Amino acid sequence: MATVLMPLPERDFDPSESGVPWRLLTQRGHRVLFATPDGRPARADPRMLSGEGLGPCKLLLMADANGRAAYAAMAASAEFAAPLRHDGLAAQDFDALLLPGGHAPGMREYLESHLLQGLVSAMFAAQKPVAAVCHGVVLVARSLGGDGLSVLHGRKTTALLKSQELLAWGVTRPWLGDYYRTYPQTVQDEVTEALASPDDFVLGSPPLLRDAPGKLARGFCLRDGNFLSARWPGDVHRFAEEFAAML
Repeated sequence: MATVLMPLPERDFDPSESGVPWRLLTQRGHRVLFATPDGRPARADPRMLSGEGLGPCKLLLMADANGRAAYAAMAASAEFAAPLRHDGLAAQDFDALLLPGGHAPGMREYLESHLLQGLVSAMFAAQKPVAAVCHGVVLVARSLGGDGLSVLHGRKTTALLKSQELLAWGVTRPWLGDYYRTYPQTVQDEVTEALASPDDFVLGSPPLLRDAPGKLARGFCLRDGNFLSARWPGDVHRFAEEFAAML
């Protein structure tokens, strides 16, 4: 069985994009380890767990029951309570890398971490499986190979769609401000700039409904060699199944 690393920021990561893959991988017998900047347990975006402040969009935007239950089980695990430190990570110590997303301000230290970008680059160089969802794809896009180009240059990927990001931001902006805009540039636009061609960014099927254990066809993910990508929490059950199959 594989040893999978899931690095996390100190706070504000998405509970569904981390918890659902963790649950499936551990059920299949894989070992999932965590890492944080200071070696202390991470904290998911509380708004995604409670729905507080999401107003009339609460049920649409917050983590669903599957996501909340998976996160609660993950947060109670011994591995989650004793994470590694970002400055002690080496690609040779892990078989695969799992990069969840999140959009709240605490994600920036994770997305901008040169330590994590170096780890991603090393995993790609070793041709080990790497899976990223939503803003996790931004971390991959910012990771450079030996040629100075993004490790995604020449590959196909998906990520949080511009239409999804702007819709969530637009409907919550009157009371949440830029909570849904991690950066002025959208995820799709930044990731596309790192690719060899704009056509290498794949939109996938319309993200109208969340997937679920018995409804994987609702989700969308994209594999290109050792790299797997997905767009949002509504893809994570299919994403987790596809990643488990890669392992």
